[in-house]
Amino acid sequence: MATVRLSFSPAPVHVRTARLVGVAVARRAGVAEELLDEVRLAIGEACTRAVALHRQYGLADLVQVEMSDEETYTVRVIDRAPIEAGLGLSALPPDELADESLTDEALTVGVGFALLAGFVEDLQVRPVDEGVGTEVRMVWPVGR
Repeated sequence: MATVRLSFSPAPVHVRTARLVGVAVARRAGVAEELLDEVRLAIGEACTRAVALHRQYGLADLVQVEMSDEETYTVRVIDRAPIEAGLGLSALPPDELADESLTDEALTVGVGFALLAGFVEDLQVRPVDEGVGTEVRMVWPVGR
């Protein structure tokens, strides 16, 4: 049983690294081969969402990713943007997501929720336990 932690500056270029590490840890944890593309896409979306929020709010704080394989494969992606920002666009109807006044970062956050819900059966989005921010928690079964 292991936990892997990554922290990276909020730059899109680092999302690829998080995806690669996430899939490697998932494979080692025993996630079924047919779920690995789903894991890759979900981690990429969650990290892209966090980077977009940090950039939108001008935050230099690191994006945090934690991967654990205790009983299931659990990935937590933590941003430090205000919770209202992290959840706000998820409630917008589709016609408002097409509004041209939305920034690329704001649109990424809103669309990211829809994609994550399609990739991950066990998905939770909630405020962090301490301080400001949002935690995206994703869980996949492992076959041991």
